Amino acid sequence: MADFMYLFWNKGGKNPMEAASPEEIQKMMQKWMTWMETLKKAGHLKDGGAPLEMTGKVVHGGKKIVTDGPYAEAKDVVGGYIIVSAKDLNEAAELSKGSPILEGDGMVEVRAVRPM
Repeated sequence: MADFMYLFWNKGGKNPMEAASPEEIQKMMQKWMTWMETLKKAGHLKDGGAPLEMTGKVVHGGKKIVTDGPYAEAKDVVGGYIIVSAKDLNEAAELSKGSPILEGDGMVEVRAVRPM
């Protein structure tokens, strides 16, 4: 088994929870918890990850210049992550299809984690 990181991208740089009612937020969170519990019971969920704030800082190059980030011109922003175990990239991609972010306009980037 190898480790893979799922990066959950919010299209348009917007958090879908911001415009949702409390009831809609509860339903969305329940979908996330159910999906992650399914991954956990099957032995795939390695790190439950966390949602990320939509703003941050970016440190650039040798001069270590700090700017606001993610980049203002970015249309899509990483909104969270988890780490799963799977036999290969294909299985990891298949498992990601259960992500609730795909019910909206979001996407999941699946990346192998290199062992150190």
